[in-house]
Amino acid sequence: MLRRPLETILSTPSLGTRCGFFHTGTIRQYAAQLPPRIVIKEDEIEESFLKGSGPGGQKINKTSSAVQLKHLPTGMVVKSQATRSRSQNRSIARRLLADKLEDAEKGPESRTALKDEIKRKKKASKSKKARRKHKTSEDNKEDEKADGQHENT
Repeated sequence: MLRRPLETILSTPSLGTRCGFFHTGTIRQYAAQLPPRIVIKEDEIEESFLKGSGPGGQKINKTSSAVQLKHLPTGMVVKSQATRSRSQNRSIARRLLADKLEDAEKGPESRTALKDEIKRKKKASKSKKARRKHKTSEDNKEDEKADGQHENT
């Protein structure tokens, strides 16, 4: 089963099911903590389609599937060439531009900053748990060595 970031899968028995089948539902853990994405008006965006470059072969180089968005009030420019599809690149570029504008506007209170903080805390917790586990395994080895020396004498 694939899991998206910031989601947990909960298995709960469904009501009225036979043979103990489980129903899985998803709950976003941090959705309440994250502010909504800002909405950019279409008249504030200048959109242009460019020919792609890099890996992807002849198809990328021949077609104008890369999208470049310019936010007219701020002058910020974002380019997306994540896929070979123009429509997907348009939506990706809009999301990137919204994130970039929000970072500039809100700073450490923006969505991306909050997501990065959540990731940082999870990583710190994971490494702390690994250190604790490594320390206890070393202590157990030292105890076994000490017990072995006492038996030999």
